[in-house]
Amino acid sequence: MTEPIPEARRILKTRVDATSYSDACDRIQTWAEAGRSCYVVAANVHVVMTAYWDAQYQRVLEGAALVTSDGMPLVMGLRLLGISDQGRVYGPDLMLAWCDRAAHTGIPIYLYGGTEPMLEKMVVYLRSQFPGLVIAGIHAPPFRPLSPTEAAADINRINQSGARVVFVGLGCPKQEQWMYRHQGQVQAVMIGVGAAFSFFSGDVVQAPRWMMRLGLEWLYRFAQEPRRLWQRYLINNPAFVLLFGAQVAKYRLLRVQSREQDSGFKV
Repeated sequence: MTEPIPEARRILKTRVDATSYSDACDRIQTWAEAGRSCYVVAANVHVVMTAYWDAQYQRVLEGAALVTSDGMPLVMGLRLLGISDQGRVYGPDLMLAWCDRAAHTGIPIYLYGGTEPMLEKMVVYLRSQFPGLVIAGIHAPPFRPLSPTEAAADINRINQSGARVVFVGLGCPKQEQWMYRHQGQVQAVMIGVGAAFSFFSGDVVQAPRWMMRLGLEWLYRFAQEPRRLWQRYLINNPAFVLLFGAQVAKYRLLRVQSREQDSGFKV
């Protein structure tokens, strides 16, 4: 049976798929059970703008099996481009949704990234939330480029663990580049979840849900880590608004022209 291809739109240069937590988990389960090596990207404005400026990173995103609308601006973007019922598929919540699925199906997971203390706290949290969840292994790589020997050891460690889904928390763009490089080597579905490691270990507090719903999560995170995030939010966000505004204007103009042409043919 051929797997259905999700509907998608281009937001600037990046393909963003129309999906939901349930649909994404169904796809991940299908790939995991088949032993497919592939990866999932949770895209936000930072991801889209990084791809806009960096052609190599854009190729990384093109290789993803699924690109979800992690940020509310991308949710609104998909709606403005004709997918009216699109909801948010936020990386940390997708991780929780998959852990719930994995606890019921027995599909083992692996945690790759962060620091050892962070991972140890995450294991405690996830097992308390999802009894029966099989965590096949954890590993915090050093914060530097790995040697070929180290990279091969990491891949072997993951494959030997028996994990079928690997959550990768290295941050953007490093985690997407890591998944791209190791597709076909890591025998599992890789899911980039970035800040989820910091949230679920308790190292960073998530924004309140009401701020998330209003698309103000960026403001909350910026207030927490201004030195690290100022460029992302004060340069990338305004640039995105201008560039995507122009894209939406062109999309609407083309739709008007198409309707006018259709009306002319019917006369």
